[in-house]
Amino acid sequence: MSYIPLTTGATLFMTTGDGSNEDFKRAMVVTAHPDDAEYGCSGSVAKWCRLGWDVVYVLCTDGSKGSEDREITTERLAEIRAEEQISAGKILGLKSVEFLGYPDGNLEPTLGLRRDITRQIRKWNPDVLITTNPTRDLMGGGYIGHPDHFAAGEATLSAVFPSARDHLTFPKLYTNEGLEPHKVREVWVMSFGGNADFWNPLTEQDVDTSIAALKQHVSQVSNPEESAKWMKQRRMDLGKKIGADYAESFKKFTLG
Repeated sequence: MSYIPLTTGATLFMTTGDGSNEDFKRAMVVTAHPDDAEYGCSGSVAKWCRLGWDVVYVLCTDGSKGSEDREITTERLAEIRAEEQISAGKILGLKSVEFLGYPDGNLEPTLGLRRDITRQIRKWNPDVLITTNPTRDLMGGGYIGHPDHFAAGEATLSAVFPSARDHLTFPKLYTNEGLEPHKVREVWVMSFGGNADFWNPLTEQDVDTSIAALKQHVSQVSNPEESAKWMKQRRMDLGKKIGADYAESFKKFTLG
């Protein structure tokens, strides 16, 4: 273990080379849409898969609204985006991609969504879970955030604690489906603003794999080469904060 000072005067806590405790081997990423993880954390996912982890994606919505094509139907778009995500998952080396199937654009942090995410947590037993920020980041820039991202983040954090932990919450998951309670040990919330407190170092191989995965989302990436250039530069800039070639940033919670 090592402590690396940041230029801001803060301190970054880093553990072993996988960016987390050395005995962790299972991770889950819960997002609203296909491609959310590719933009936000796929470098870390590529790294974990390279190191032999079992990594699962859980997608809350069907991605059926994200298109400017006036001729495409929501049903066909959902099919395309699922196919793209599966292709991206194969490049990354995912264990599974789970689709919850909620309508894109209408996601809310309901008890039903929390239950469905709790089911996936108990099914796959992740040590580390990544999700999106449940609050709107008003730090500036050209992106104000998607309401589905906030809903996915809020429902996921509530599923981690206390729902996945407590057998009396959603008891039918245990009595009818045989899913034992599970305690997630770390939560990493994707962070692109000033609230990050953890930077996961990446290799160039990890970044290149993540970019190859992003390029599978053909319906969403209009200029693949420009997107690749932007992704690589952003991760280089984040890497500079910890003296690494590349990195991704998160708000990290270590749970008891």
